[in-house]
Amino acid sequence: METNIDQIAHYLSKTEDANKIRVFLEELFTPAEIKDIANRWQIVKLLQRGKTQRKIAAELHVSLCKITRGSKELKKKGSVLKEAITLME
Repeated sequence: METNIDQIAHYLSKTEDANKIRVFLEELFTPAEIKDIANRWQIVKLLQRGKTQRKIAAELHVSLCKITRGSKELKKKGSVLKEAITLME
């Protein structure tokens, strides 16, 4: 049975209109949740560029725990997150 996250992923995979995806995300998430998602994306981009976790924490005013999660994901073999960052740069 398809889960809710599967349904969201399926919709996003079928929608090629970036503006429509942005509106979808803005309608689904609160402004605070959007800010948190954007912050997490910024964290992984900075990690990928080689910035230290402590510098990121100071710059973005976030906990090291939040940064460590992103760091672990980027180190995983076959990381889709890493692939996404590479595609966007």
